[in-house]
Amino acid sequence: MVRAIVGANWGDEGKGKITDMLGENSDIVIRFQGGANAGHTIINNYGKFALHTLPSGVFYDHVTSIIGNGVALNIPLVIKEIDDLVSRGVPKPHVLVSDRAQIVMPYHIYFDQCEEERRGKKAFGSTKSGIAPFYSDKYAKIGFQVADLYADEASLKEKIAGVLVQKNVLLEHLYHKEPLQVQDIYDTLMQYKEMIDPYVCDTAAYLHQALADGKNILLEGQLGTLKDPDFGIYPMVTSSSTLAAYGAIGAGIPPYEIKDIIAVVKAYSSAVGAGEFVSEIFGDEAQELRTRGGDGGEYGATTGRPRRMGWFDAVATRYGVRMQGATEVALTVLDVLGYLDELPVCVGYEFHGRILKEFPTTTHLKDCKPVYEYLPGWKCEIRGIRRYEDLPENCRNYIEFIEKEIGVPITMVSNGPGRDEIIHR
Repeated sequence: MVRAIVGANWGDEGKGKITDMLGENSDIVIRFQGGANAGHTIINNYGKFALHTLPSGVFYDHVTSIIGNGVALNIPLVIKEIDDLVSRGVPKPHVLVSDRAQIVMPYHIYFDQCEEERRGKKAFGSTKSGIAPFYSDKYAKIGFQVADLYADEASLKEKIAGVLVQKNVLLEHLYHKEPLQVQDIYDTLMQYKEMIDPYVCDTAAYLHQALADGKNILLEGQLGTLKDPDFGIYPMVTSSSTLAAYGAIGAGIPPYEIKDIIAVVKAYSSAVGAGEFVSEIFGDEAQELRTRGGDGGEYGATTGRPRRMGWFDAVATRYGVRMQGATEVALTVLDVLGYLDELPVCVGYEFHGRILKEFPTTTHLKDCKPVYEYLPGWKCEIRGIRRYEDLPENCRNYIEFIEKEIGVPITMVSNGPGRDEIIHR
């Protein structure tokens, strides 16, 4: 059986914890898109970890963790992640890397930095991890697959030289930087080959056999619906599809194999980086929620940037779970809201005198204002509660109000950062 775990909003919904929890009953966990530009924070018996490229199944001995062909593969960072886990007492994970995955080159990161610098105040808010230049090259057909590392020297150098013609024109005449050299890039790729060689395989063939053998497979997405380049808040989006449907492509499995899609939804809203965010709050109100949020506060797992904070947005979330094709929802960080007397829920957008219930395109989103309903708070600590019936009535009312608004059953409620701090409904 194949299940997908994906984000319904701007990312940072707590997908890592849910994947880590469900990994216990999985045979394979796959990252199918994105790169090291966002992370998953996980707290378990080994400690607190921020994973950036490795799938969240790496903490289980019995799980095979796959980095799929759809991932932006930063080889030195993947190796460092594995080494860091082992240094902290985690058994060395069983990791496989697709031979069709494409490599984040050092110049992708350099170009990302140069372009953000050039754009100045109009920058996209990139994490400067090279993701946009990487995917640009992939679709311009001038990227390097892992399989290219095994080409003969002459062929590989010829490909590098062809790519650098374009890169050096941009470097010298747009960014006013020194040109790149073929030998330097070749030497880097040979170092990458040595690093990644023990993990490389035809993961699509491996998964084909795993499906035939009836293995339990988890697809793990990065970021959320609103960062998707087609259906998100374009252009302030990521450069790969964040939707569960892309899991079939980014892993190399038939789409009909995905039987269950768990959309992870936060009990309030947060976002890292630029872009439209209708229910955003500011000042002391935002800082208090940020400080109380998550485990140690709401800061990006990769960048450390303070997350932008907001109240629960039913319009964005309803849209987010629908575009993911969610069959069920995991609601996270509910325990954070226990300090509030009342809970604002954004149930519509005011747009030029009318109320929108459907999430609009970015062009219209800029002119939207939140319309709130207010629910009474429960004013107590709910961590440690394991049965839904034992939650305070106002807490259950909040969950059921959200469930009705988004139209998808909430089957899991996370009321703490630990792996076992979860209520199953």
